[in-house]
Amino acid sequence: MNKPVPGSQDWLDQHVEEILEPDRPIIDPHHHLWKKRPGGDYLLDNLWADTGCGHKIVKTLFMECRAFYLREGPEHLRPTGETLYVSEQARLSSEAEGKAEIAGIIAFADLTLAGGAPELLEEVLARHEEICDGRFRGIRHAGARDKHPEQLSIALQAPPYLYGKESFRKGLRILASKGLTYDTWHYHHQNLDFIDLARAVPECTLVLDHFGTPLGVGIYRGCRDEIFRQWQQDMKELARCENVYVKLGGLAMPDNGFGWDKADRPPGSDDIVASQEKYYRHMIDCFGPQRCMFESNFPVDRLSVSYGVLWNAFKKMAAHYSEAEKQALFYGTAEKVYRV
Repeated sequence: MNKPVPGSQDWLDQHVEEILEPDRPIIDPHHHLWKKRPGGDYLLDNLWADTGCGHKIVKTLFMECRAFYLREGPEHLRPTGETLYVSEQARLSSEAEGKAEIAGIIAFADLTLAGGAPELLEEVLARHEEICDGRFRGIRHAGARDKHPEQLSIALQAPPYLYGKESFRKGLRILASKGLTYDTWHYHHQNLDFIDLARAVPECTLVLDHFGTPLGVGIYRGCRDEIFRQWQQDMKELARCENVYVKLGGLAMPDNGFGWDKADRPPGSDDIVASQEKYYRHMIDCFGPQRCMFESNFPVDRLSVSYGVLWNAFKKMAAHYSEAEKQALFYGTAEKVYRV
């Protein structure tokens, strides 16, 4: 008999837990929808299968993932194919009783257009706004770049020192002028560059995804303690930038190096707490619950852990906080930042 493939439903079903605090309202501020990616398609029904596991997921936010792009037309407008598709899924979700609603959409636009062709950036932002029918909340133009992309399973190669480009910073100022947020994803060794960016554009609300992705594979394997110590200092310094909010999740990606995506069985919530709680506690200590929000990062983290188990882990890590602090972590911060 063949063993279940890590990340498959059969593999995830090997470990099922009773749902903790099933009546706690949750906004999941970070998930994707796509076709033909690692782990298979992840569409609205797949999202609902996960969010319907027993946790009270009231609303979600879709995060751009370069899916469903237009194949023709001006290059700068091709990302609107993604918002066209997701906006329709969001409409369907709003009409489905008892299902999680996709309440907001974070799209992609090339923010460096603000340097030489700001009118093109204005055009794509206006098109996203028009398509999303009131759900457009911001842009993610990720800065992730590593010298050894061949060693990573998800290896976005942004332009070198994207955060330092004045054209990019002008793009953030345009977002700020429109009341739009900026989400980013990068690797741990880019955190100092991101701190410089946050200081340079204090008028823009910046959201750091996935803890700044402490890597644990390739040349970073065996360096977890060293990376953690530097990461602690970086997050403490970043927290001084009051325009920055952070998402707590995305640490179960294969590139984080915890190895669950290669194990015979998926982890339980206690395994996640034991391995990762120090990251969560430090981030909440630095930023405070009012600037932190738990995120699923599904289906990427689904390669390592089930939705029900992941949110159980979050609830265990939040157990000692006050009710007001829990409300912020699970719902209030995302509601405030993304206006949902």
